[in-house]
Amino acid sequence: MTEAPRFLGGDDFELTHVVAIAAHPDDLDFGAAGTIARLTQAGVHVEYCLVTNGDAGGFDESHRPDIERMRQDEQRAAAARVGVADVHFLGERDGYVAPTLELQKKIVALLRQLRPQVVLAHHPERNWGNMQSQHPDHLSVGEAVVRASYPALENPFAFPELQAQGLEAYRLRELWLFGGPEERENHFVDISSVLDKKHEALMAHLSQHPDPARMMDHVNNKLVNVARRGGQAEGALSEAFHAVTVNGASTISGF
Repeated sequence: MTEAPRFLGGDDFELTHVVAIAAHPDDLDFGAAGTIARLTQAGVHVEYCLVTNGDAGGFDESHRPDIERMRQDEQRAAAARVGVADVHFLGERDGYVAPTLELQKKIVALLRQLRPQVVLAHHPERNWGNMQSQHPDHLSVGEAVVRASYPALENPFAFPELQAQGLEAYRLRELWLFGGPEERENHFVDISSVLDKKHEALMAHLSQHPDPARMMDHVNNKLVNVARRGGQAEGALSEAFHAVTVNGASTISGF
């Protein structure tokens, strides 16, 4: 069994459960599938949550009648490639996502049910150097996740109807946010050993790739550049995150 990527604050306790949240099917595979493959190989239980079904995605007009089902099936297949069996869909409309209280409540409810130590999600800040990855839905999901993570997740008086349903408040350990400004990156994960898993996950999304070879070249080049930014060894291929401690040894919470 391989070693899991560590908490930002060290390895003072074992990482066992992660929930990864993204706007569309394939977002997690571009941003974090290698890290997720390393986590599952190390025995960490990872679950996915997709806020939309990706109904506005694709390039083939013939796919339109079945695009939501196709993209859900593709995401489940991609998840399986990196060791993830549980995939949740929140059913928001693709292209219309906003960090509303309703969406925050859905996220709080899911996280209180699943109770992970780490939540992996889009970064809420725009990276102006890479507009092609800055879909408004990504930023909205990132903001909704951050707002849900504190204080609502750990405040029993936030969304009291959830508490009444038995979804009790709890304290999240960390957020790992991907796709944000490069200057925010502080957590680099070498995925060289699981590159094939990331490739397989990306190739599961056939409805989204009119030129798979070009897409894969772009992904590989990005992984090389991320590793260089992280000061990692020559030949490393890495994914990067802005890791944020929500509740750690030095934090104080009123709840």
